[in-house]
Amino acid sequence: MRVAERSSVSERAGGAAVVLEMEVEVDFSGKWEIYEQSDPEEFLKAIAAPDLMVKMMKEVKPVTIIKQEGDRFEVSIKTPLRTNTNSFTIGQEAEFTAMNGMKFKTTAQLADGKMIIETDKLKIVREIQGEVMVETLTAGSATLIRKNRRV
Repeated sequence: MRVAERSSVSERAGGAAVVLEMEVEVDFSGKWEIYEQSDPEEFLKAIAAPDLMVKMMKEVKPVTIIKQEGDRFEVSIKTPLRTNTNSFTIGQEAEFTAMNGMKFKTTAQLADGKMIIETDKLKIVREIQGEVMVETLTAGSATLIRKNRRV
């Protein structure tokens, strides 16, 4: 299923307002496997992940499964040690659990084709670039970039 994001632009033509609408379709659904990522150590330390997780993330590539129905999402991240699942609706506050087990409430947004989940301490941005889903995870000054492909 696809989410249609609408943006409106107003222009004046001969004194009359003309509204141009642009639709961006985003389909995050599927099973995604990391094929490339930056060094996760600094980011994982910034979110206070346990040492075992830091060691594991250097060797193990999590699999992300996204189920999308309209603006409702279920995002599961699977590793050999655990599966972390978050369910949310774009534009509605929901409770999320981070990789380190920390729980927080925030409102997921869809802007410019990007899924954005942000708190004062953590920001997760997912976007589709061609056949690749790029995830940018930021905590303070630490950033982890992951590139995923559908499997």
